[in-house]
Amino acid sequence: SRTTGKVIKCQAAVAWEPNVPMVIEEIEVAPPQKNEIRIKVIATGVCHSDLYHLFEGKHKDGFPAVLGHEGAGVVESVGPGVTEFKPGDKVIPLFVSQCKECRFCKSPKTNLCEKSWSTERYAQMSNTDTRFSCRGKPVLQFMGTSTFSEYTVLNQIAVAKIHDDAPLNRVCLLGCGISTGYGAAINTAKVEPGSVCAVFGMGAVGLAAVMGCKNAGASRIIAVDINEQKFEKAKVFGATDFVNPKAHKKPINEVLTDMTNGGVDYSLECVGNVAVMRSALESCVKGWGVSVLVGWTDLHDFSARPIQLIAGKTWKGSLFGGFKGKDSIPKLVLDYMAGRIKLEEFVTHTVSLEQINDAIQLMKTGGCIRTIVNVSK
Repeated sequence: SRTTGKVIKCQAAVAWEPNVPMVIEEIEVAPPQKNEIRIKVIATGVCHSDLYHLFEGKHKDGFPAVLGHEGAGVVESVGPGVTEFKPGDKVIPLFVSQCKECRFCKSPKTNLCEKSWSTERYAQMSNTDTRFSCRGKPVLQFMGTSTFSEYTVLNQIAVAKIHDDAPLNRVCLLGCGISTGYGAAINTAKVEPGSVCAVFGMGAVGLAAVMGCKNAGASRIIAVDINEQKFEKAKVFGATDFVNPKAHKKPINEVLTDMTNGGVDYSLECVGNVAVMRSALESCVKGWGVSVLVGWTDLHDFSARPIQLIAGKTWKGSLFGGFKGKDSIPKLVLDYMAGRIKLEEFVTHTVSLEQINDAIQLMKTGGCIRTIVNVSK
């Protein structure tokens, strides 16, 4: 195309510093280098990790950055050495890469990748290397992706090619939140038919976890949230029981233990709060209960009494739902297109890139499940 090999000037939402609204700026996006792909971003979701970086993590070396990591787009051009992609391909950027060569990629036990941006820089949430600049300064690529920009550049190991007919303004949600919650239930917890589950937090990730429990054949799925307005939505995804911890005098783990004859078989924490993580563990039945940490946070230690684990419970964590991105995301897109998983039902708002701060505000106040940002035509 006419832009191949050239710097592209485009609109992006730049987070110049923590705790300050993003600014729509004209940025410069360099052409893809060896093994890289430049993508025109069509749509992106707004995920809690974007907020986390801006308002909670606030690492000074993680700015300025273009946030956004839950997107979908079309390949604009490819750099030298790229054979897997061509201009026009529909793709989803992956914040967890899959190089297929490192010891993690070669193991069926994990979806981590040694070549990911995250290997060294969890706190900053980006690599130092970037293809973005604005006003003569380098701008970091958040989680290696940066979907709050009309164009972005990624290494080919961090991109999944998807079906040509996939609606990008829906399947973008598979780039993080929905895959994360769904996979935490299916892959990490390995929920079994007939089991009893509890999911803590009814944001998009928690609702996706509910959907995973249902698809895995759970007989009871207890939705736990302090915002009872979320319970109608939880029902849509398959929740059978609803508990507001604030409506009870005793701790939530005791409430759940009473409801389930000793505790749930599986619990999933989808909030990113260490106190809730403990409650989720304590809500599991002894002997075989499994509790999975899904919510993202890196600010505090978690704690529990050793007897919880000695008595036979298992405490696990899940990143990106345990999905190896290149292998699994194209399949999840097909699952959506075949009606096996829901995406439409997560979307409560749609905005333009200019309204990105409104989208952030909506999420901060719990006023949305997922807001879709239409980034490009």
